[in-house]
Amino acid sequence: MTRIRGIVFDKDGTLFDFQATWGAWSRRLIEEESRGDPGLRDRLADLLGYDLATGRFRPDSVAIAATTRTVAEHLLPVLPDEDLEALIARMDARAAEAPQVEAAPLAELMERLEGMGLALGVATNDSEGPARVHLEEAGVADRFAFVAGFDSGWGAKPGPGQLLAFAEAAGLHPGECVMVGDSLHDLHAAQAAGMTGVAVLTGPIPRDVLAPAAAAVLASIADLPDWLRGRI
Repeated sequence: MTRIRGIVFDKDGTLFDFQATWGAWSRRLIEEESRGDPGLRDRLADLLGYDLATGRFRPDSVAIAATTRTVAEHLLPVLPDEDLEALIARMDARAAEAPQVEAAPLAELMERLEGMGLALGVATNDSEGPARVHLEEAGVADRFAFVAGFDSGWGAKPGPGQLLAFAEAAGLHPGECVMVGDSLHDLHAAQAAGMTGVAVLTGPIPRDVLAPAAAAVLASIADLPDWLRGRI
């Protein structure tokens, strides 16, 4: 059995609880972009796959795994007077300010994983800038030798580019690495890169959807140390 020597994490829904973190952010985005127009507010919410009544995302929401650019492109048809790049810039600025709810105590967990001799990285379909802000605010930025967003030059998931770049940066073979994420984009990227895919349930996607594409489905990243026993 190939020993695991590196872990690359998705960010939203994996390091940070998706619904708890992005529910309030999305409501603010919808309210600000709709500018008091209730019809436009409802259309934006529907396009985002966001339930205004519950403040939660549907499992099919485009916001779960798509890049910031893709989400902006999804919204633009009902914002015809808006510029795409300006919309992305506003979304990035709001995202950087969004309070992140950790899926598990990150500082303690990352210190433990690093102490197990594992190289750690982050591969997100968010923009790299806000991702780095979120890691800094959580006090774990220095634990990750590699951080990539969709705009970092290696493409976006489900493509393998970010994951292969992590393996190269860590000096590891992809087969020695695990991709941990909460979406099929994450798991398909792992398959494409030749990595083991591990799913977590701190995003909106249910176990029965994730399980067929994952080597394991964990409640959260807090369960990783136990799962890694005998594999490192």
